[in-house]
Amino acid sequence: MKPVVELKGLSKTIKNKKIIDNLSLSLYPGQITGFLGPNGAGKTTTIRMMVGLMKQTGGDIVIDGVSLRENFEEGLSKVGVIVENPEMYKFMSGYKNLLHFARMHNGVTKERIDEVVRQVGMQNRIHEKVGSYSLGMRQRLGLAQALLHNPKFLILDEPTNGLDPAGIREFRQYLRKIAEAEGVSVFVSSHMLSEIELMCDRIAIIQNGKLIDIREMSETRESFYYIEATPTEKAKQLLVDGGFTVDTLNGGLLVNAEQHQIPGLVESFIAEGLEVYAVQPHKKTLEDEFLEMTGGGQIAEAYSK
Repeated sequence: MKPVVELKGLSKTIKNKKIIDNLSLSLYPGQITGFLGPNGAGKTTTIRMMVGLMKQTGGDIVIDGVSLRENFEEGLSKVGVIVENPEMYKFMSGYKNLLHFARMHNGVTKERIDEVVRQVGMQNRIHEKVGSYSLGMRQRLGLAQALLHNPKFLILDEPTNGLDPAGIREFRQYLRKIAEAEGVSVFVSSHMLSEIELMCDRIAIIQNGKLIDIREMSETRESFYYIEATPTEKAKQLLVDGGFTVDTLNGGLLVNAEQHQIPGLVESFIAEGLEVYAVQPHKKTLEDEFLEMTGGGQIAEAYSK
């Protein structure tokens, strides 16, 4: 599949400090990519360069075959952006807000406005004043605004910030629908790792300005089992002696093992006089894996400097 966006050896140096270091990444149509990194990793600097708010020191950004270095306006015309909570004219209706933003782009018809209103499910509220909207409704209107000009690429920086659980789920469903139906490439930066796990097809992780991992969310993760057995130290030693990787978790043991190995492990515990209270599969979360890959530290935030 041909990528919609290509970051080619992107770099940024500020006051002799390399903020972004030779970052290369391809983003594809219909796919939602999560962009993660610890504080200060360079996420927001990367996004600022992608939307033209900051000029890159080296490398290039190509959007739908157009280089931002060579043709900035044409390349950026293919991009839609939502940064945190979209600001709208509260004294105007949602529809009049969309009409206002439509005038900033060429060729956005009233039919297109009606289409995006349907896409984000706002037909029943679009003619009410924005001041009466909930945060979730304003987020949907912001999404409609970002989609008006049929962008090939949609950038979202903390798009679910401040939303309640129902609003987050609703926004995620609309985003997935738009990515699949419109073939839009979606790029999401967020510190809500559990939400990224549900929303995205893959993740890209940046640390110290360098891309350290790109991973499909559908990839099979390692198999872990949580075991409670006493005496715990004796159980741990038996596992280590058997060549297993073991960590402690909530008073029990987290073992990197395959399903077919579990009956033998339980038998060996019982043979050694251990009491076994629980054995259950344990799936590592994206947060677990993120902290492992980045060496711990604080979880990614919206604005890394």
